[in-house]
This record gives sequence, C-alpha cells and structure tokens, in this order.
Amino acid sequence: MLTDQKQLFSLPEEITYLNGAYMAPQLKASEAIGIENLRRKNHPYAITSEDFFSEQTVLKKRFAELVQISDYRNVALIPSVSYGIANVANNVTLAQGEEIVLVDEQFPSNVYVWKQLAKKKGASLKIVAPPQDFTARGEQWNKNILKAITSKTAVVAMPHVHWADGTLFNLKAVREKTREVGSLLIIDGTQSVGALPFSVAELQPDALICAGYKWLLGGYSLGVAYYGDVFNHGDPIEHSWMNRLHSENFSALTQYEDEFLPKAGRYSMGEASSFILVPMLIKALEQLLEWQPKNIQNYCGTISMDTVEALRSKDCFVENDAFRAKHLFGIYLPKAMSLETIKQGLVDQKIYVSYRGNAIRVSCNVYNTEADLKKLLSCF
Repeated sequence: MLTDQKQLFSLPEEITYLNGAYMAPQLKASEAIGIENLRRKNHPYAITSEDFFSEQTVLKKRFAELVQISDYRNVALIPSVSYGIANVANNVTLAQGEEIVLVDEQFPSNVYVWKQLAKKKGASLKIVAPPQDFTARGEQWNKNILKAITSKTAVVAMPHVHWADGTLFNLKAVREKTREVGSLLIIDGTQSVGALPFSVAELQPDALICAGYKWLLGGYSLGVAYYGDVFNHGDPIEHSWMNRLHSENFSALTQYEDEFLPKAGRYSMGEASSFILVPMLIKALEQLLEWQPKNIQNYCGTISMDTVEALRSKDCFVENDAFRAKHLFGIYLPKAMSLETIKQGLVDQKIYVSYRGNAIRVSCNVYNTEADLKKLLSCF
C-alpha cells in the first residue's frame, strides 16, 4: 500500500501544496539528474552522436510501459499539448458538414486547432456542455457526450478528466461509440496520465497527448504523445532531421533521406534529445512505474475522502465519486459561502489550490497527507 512520499520532494513544511494540476513539484532525484545533465554541456566533446537518440528511446519505452502501448515506436516527444494535437489535426480528413465533438470548457490546447480546422474545411464544432444543475451531473454529462456522437462525427477530441473539476469521462463507452460511426478519438491525457490508470491497449484511442510537467512529474516544455497506426504515414508539422532514417550517421546527413523513422518517429519535435529534460522525465516515469497510477489514485482517494464528505455536508458540490477523479476535484460553493473569504483563508494558511471556472480546484498527490486536506477543510 502506498504511503506519504513527501520526503522525495523539496516542498517546505509550512506549505500545503494541493495544486499538482497546475504544476507538479519535481522529485529530488529528477532535480539531481537535471543538474548533472546541465553540467554535461560543460564538456560537449563528451556528448556523442549516439546520445542524440539513445535516451529518447528509453523515454519512449518508459511511457509505453506506463500506458500499455505495445510498440514504443508509436510514441513521439513533443514540447506541448498544442504541438501534439496539431500533428493530429494536420492529418485529419474532414469534409464539409462533418462535426468535431468537444467537451465544454476543456483546455484551450485541445480546442483552438479544431476551431481553425473546422473553419478551414467547412465543418462545425459540437460542444457538449454539462447539465445546468448538479443533479447527477457527471453521469448526465457522459450521456450527453455519447448522444452527441453521430454519423456526422469525424473527430471526438476530449480529456480523460476535466481539467477544471476532475469530472471523469467514460472513454471506453466513447471509444465504442466512435467505432460505430467511424470517427477518430483524440485524448488529452495531461490531467490524468500518471495519477490515473490509462491503458492504450484497452481503450485504443487514435492519439493520446500528454504534457509532462503535471502528473508525469517532469519538467516544463517536454511532453509525450502516442499516435496510433492510423497516423503512420502522415505529415508532421515540423521536419526535424532526427526524424528521418539513418540520421544517426552524422557524416551522411546531407544525403537527404525521404523516408521517416517508423510509425510516430516522424512526429517528434526538433531537438527532441533535450539532454536535460529527457533524463529528468525518464527518472520521473520510472518512479511512477514503481508507485503505479492505480495506487496513486487509491492513495489520493483515501486521504481526501473525509474532507470531501465534510464539504458535501456543508452544501458544497463535489462530483459523485463514481464520476470524478480522486487526484483532482472541483468544489462548487453554495450561495451562502463567500469565495473571497475562503480565498483569503487559504492564503493565510499557505494552502495552494487553483480557481477554474466556478470551481475551486483541489489536486493532491503522494506528497500530501490527510492532514493537508483537513487543513483545507478548516478554511470552509
């Protein structure tokens, strides 16, 4: 059973950090590796041509293991979610009158490119909103999504959990419906992968895009993406020299190669070797593999359970447990409560959370304890 792991991070004792959905603190072990590799460039003559490729491969293999991808060559390294989604949108066949289904108020990186593509192709966006009231909100929202997917749907682009309040979406049911109508399923896993179990083998999305600096515990500006075989022969948005066959032969780089690396190898960003961030993310993924996302999810659920129930008893709305993540949840206040008063209380207690839409977003991880959640509760 997983226990408090705060000793592996550098969070000050006086700080209660319940804001992993904003940005994760990094592991001490990742920090040490980052510093070591920062110094590595002091001696550039020791960086070999092989080094440009070897750790990329290790990182892809670790991510493939984490989310159960059978072939690590379906993984690309990306600088951001918007970059990863853009690679997808660049290879989507979209006809006039077809629809792209999105979840209401999802993170902009999985919205803007679809708006542009729909406008360019004469297609339309279908935005699926949650119910107006809180009665069976998560359950009904999931039903609305399934209802929105029709024979006109070309793409469903959505998260696993909603970034603002942790609403959990039934991706298995969505995948079944998209298969029925022949549409693509594109998942932004940024707010779930690492803390919530995700299996590409089971769900078989067409793409899974993840920023690395949140629940994957990596640095900023490096993420990972899975591209299914449907994208094996697509056009990348960037033509990096490293994404072509035989690029490891530095003496022959001007013998320009038309062939890409297999599968998702064509979609990695330029300078994907990222000699500092790549080894840091490898270390973070290795720690996640040791902990296992299912155990992280159970741990977060255990330490927050009593606080969530107490908040509900104060007429705050927190989504039904069956339709929310345990590592990330939103608190919607009753009219009698003052948000500004609560905000000030959180500041006074040095408790860090986020405010997204009308929700107070709480996001805990293994560096938190039940006492941290009880301290949060005291501000209500």
